[in-house]
Amino acid sequence: MDYLKRLDDSKDELIRRLSELAAIRSVVEASEGDMPFGRGVQEAFEYFLKLGAEEGFEVCNIDNYGGHLDFGGWIYDEEGNLTGRNEETLGILVHLDVVPEGDGWTYPPYEPCVVDGKLYGRGMEDDKGPAMAVFFALKALKDAGFRPKKKIRLILGLDEEVDWVGMKHYLSKVKAPDFSFTPDADFPVIHGEKGIMVFELARKFGAGREKGLVLRSISGGTAPNSVADRAKALLNGPDYDDVKAKLAAFRERTGYTVSCKGRGKSLEITAEGAAAHGATPWEGLNAISVLMAFLGELNIVNEDVRDFIRFYNDKIGFELDGASIGCKAEDECSGGLVFNVGMIQMDEEAVRVTVNIRYPISLTCEDVYEAMMPELNRSDIGVVKQGQKDPIFTPEDSPLVQTLLRVYRKHTGDEESRPQVIGGGTYARAVPNAVAFGALFPGTKETMHQRDEHVEIDKLMAAAKIYAEAIYELTK
Repeated sequence: MDYLKRLDDSKDELIRRLSELAAIRSVVEASEGDMPFGRGVQEAFEYFLKLGAEEGFEVCNIDNYGGHLDFGGWIYDEEGNLTGRNEETLGILVHLDVVPEGDGWTYPPYEPCVVDGKLYGRGMEDDKGPAMAVFFALKALKDAGFRPKKKIRLILGLDEEVDWVGMKHYLSKVKAPDFSFTPDADFPVIHGEKGIMVFELARKFGAGREKGLVLRSISGGTAPNSVADRAKALLNGPDYDDVKAKLAAFRERTGYTVSCKGRGKSLEITAEGAAAHGATPWEGLNAISVLMAFLGELNIVNEDVRDFIRFYNDKIGFELDGASIGCKAEDECSGGLVFNVGMIQMDEEAVRVTVNIRYPISLTCEDVYEAMMPELNRSDIGVVKQGQKDPIFTPEDSPLVQTLLRVYRKHTGDEESRPQVIGGGTYARAVPNAVAFGALFPGTKETMHQRDEHVEIDKLMAAAKIYAEAIYELTK
């Protein structure tokens, strides 16, 4: 069959369709009528369903909470007559929602453009680009006349970046696939994912009666699973000369990007960092931690506020392993715990810091909470649990992992890369017998959840070919 050549011939159409999809700002928002995740997500969902129907796939919409495109599984007799359908199903789970775009893009995040062989726009890596690569892989197989003996189901998730309510609703109405992969991570294949927990560290403040420099508010970050690239604080005081002098010295000493400007009678401090995925925070710089480090050098009069800033700098700071707060852990299979501060909101009454932890597969989230509590109790910090996902693990020698690994190696010649356990959380957790498979190649700089997110077109096409052959091998 010529499905790989058909993929080559569809390159321009793939780029066009992906650009149209990525132009839709599909950030999850408040429900609106019969659109449970807001208008943008609904528009992206309807776009993909319409595209699938136009190409002859069987389309299903489950209450606007999710849906799928079906292909194959038909059973024929020796004369080619249809006799039934095999219900054994390969699931391919993608998602159409994206994280908020943030600031500082070189190219507008929802006006996709090609520059130096790279297609820029929010969602190009996570997960609209891989979703479209899989779709065109299926289209190429279908157009080439492939008759898969097992049903292939491309499942469209709509709130993967937040609470997975859509996927839970979808799976309450539709039987889960028998085996699956999701193109939402790395090649060669991800056979395990650490546990994920999201929670707030919270503290109330007593009324401040002292005269002097008052910290009125702090805000920063856009999502728990992203490294905050910007954070701001608002100060009130009788004189800001000392603050400005300390700011200049801090900037000179650290090299961090921190600035100030007047806002009425207040002074606004802005810290800039570098966004990254919350599973790999070392690839960015947390602006919240930069801001808190500077605020720790000021003579803020409210004692409770000072205590919290001191707690943050002493027990969190720039650490990414949770060591000082007491939850550092690791195991041989999945490596170390990852601690990311995603957001902060503070006013004169209370503070809330949203934390996203990826913990080793040998632990439970309760193990992590228990390890932190001594430090939190000493500082009168409360915990507000927001959600958690258990770790998953598929043995490396399983037929699914080995088939995907073999196809990847055939197309790349890469015999060195091994199956991995990652800190990222994918829809592989949502269904049984599932792994993540691509679409990021080893050695490629990740831009998921970052400004100027992009995908190299040649690598996207290479991924599409890998997906096409993997689907062929798993369902022939």
